[in-house]
Amino acid sequence: MIGEILSIIVVFLYSFSAILIFLYSFSQWMLFVSYLKKKEKVPQDYFSEKDLPIVTIQLPIFNEKYVAERLLECVSQIQYPKLEIQVLDDSTDESLASNREFVEKLALQGIDIKLIHRTDRKNFKAGALKNGLVTAKGEFIAIFDADFLPEKDWLNETIHFFTKPEIGVVQTRWFHLNRNYNLLSKIQGMALDHHFTIEQVGRNQAQHFINFNGTAGIWRKACIIDAGNWEGDTLTEDLDLSYRAQMRNWEFVYLENIPSPSELPVVMSAVRSQQFRWNKGGAENFRKFGSKVLKSKTILLNHKIHGISHLLNSSVFLWVFILSLLSVPLLFVYKTPVDFLLNAGSLLKYTSVILAIVFYTTFRKTQGKTFSDFPKFVFQFLLFFPVILGLSFHNSVAVLEGYFGKKSAFIRTPKFNITQNNDSWKNNQYLSKNLGWGFFVECFLFLYFVGGIVLGILLQNFAIIPFHFLLALGYFIIIIYTLNE
Repeated sequence: MIGEILSIIVVFLYSFSAILIFLYSFSQWMLFVSYLKKKEKVPQDYFSEKDLPIVTIQLPIFNEKYVAERLLECVSQIQYPKLEIQVLDDSTDESLASNREFVEKLALQGIDIKLIHRTDRKNFKAGALKNGLVTAKGEFIAIFDADFLPEKDWLNETIHFFTKPEIGVVQTRWFHLNRNYNLLSKIQGMALDHHFTIEQVGRNQAQHFINFNGTAGIWRKACIIDAGNWEGDTLTEDLDLSYRAQMRNWEFVYLENIPSPSELPVVMSAVRSQQFRWNKGGAENFRKFGSKVLKSKTILLNHKIHGISHLLNSSVFLWVFILSLLSVPLLFVYKTPVDFLLNAGSLLKYTSVILAIVFYTTFRKTQGKTFSDFPKFVFQFLLFFPVILGLSFHNSVAVLEGYFGKKSAFIRTPKFNITQNNDSWKNNQYLSKNLGWGFFVECFLFLYFVGGIVLGILLQNFAIIPFHFLLALGYFIIIIYTLNE
């Protein structure tokens, strides 16, 4: 009797997780359909040369020894007649002095640039942006993180969309200079290409809520103030302000055709810190806005559904982890009163097909223009899946912390100044040498899913062995990259 009850619980939770994962993939399919209907965005009008507004570029920096000077040099080359640059440097290491010296050098060249340093780092990046806004001259605020290299004509290509007074934000697409550096950069590039192609275009085309991505975009200063200014109570202050602004009826424009070059993390600790911040921040914003979106009397039902789905995006890692964990005891479940629920697990194959189609569309757009590149996509996709599965435990911890309201510091992602395949990340002083308790859990999970493969063979349940193989491979890759660092 007890065994039967446990079997029912396992099957129910496994099937429930499979259904939620399928619903996530279905929301991706709906964005894909919206993406296919996209129209090229052009400004409604253009500012005359004498009416060009002042733009302030804010550069939030914290201990960016390897990339800060590169960023400052690049931004100083932007061609725009009415430009102010704020270097919001909260650094606590030797990079502060060198940054100050470089800023003074640029100022002597006639560039309107100043360094603003805080000593308390209150509210982290959000606090730095808010502090800089007090003295910003610009009617519009452009933001670039330290790992970006904006093109010289970036402002001239984006500012004219603000001739429409309802526009509060213009966001451009990230382009990755080092996406082929190693396996980690390729996997991240694939995921981010999907976000900046299917998700952002799909949401913007259908006029659903979208998010400013923290960098490579411009805010109307009045929009920031009207929405309540930057707040630091979540780890994703960009998503937070985006929802507050759109709930105040400000419109966002996403420009897929304007790329902003940037650098991807190339070591596991950097990937972990970035993934943790993004996923925990997403969960924190669901806590903050989920009920407000549902209760709103001005947001249409279809926009509410997509808004909630957007805020719940990071939760897919939690459901993937639960499903994967239960897939081993599922091997012992033969007959239960709820056998029909096992059919819900078959939804995973439809989820895989949907994601393959969606990601292949992104691949064709960003990497492979002809069908002859299809084998390259298959190889990348087959590596993408296990690595994402291998990160599911780490990201699930982040999601749970976000939902339960556990506060944590804003951990910056180390930058490396890597743009060529022969550049080295070794000897970077910002790298973490602490394995952490999560690493040992991942080692256990690797052995756990290897055991699942063995059990599948012994019990002659071969259907689930490929899934356990992908899980074991994913955790193995995570372990190897962690130890290598």
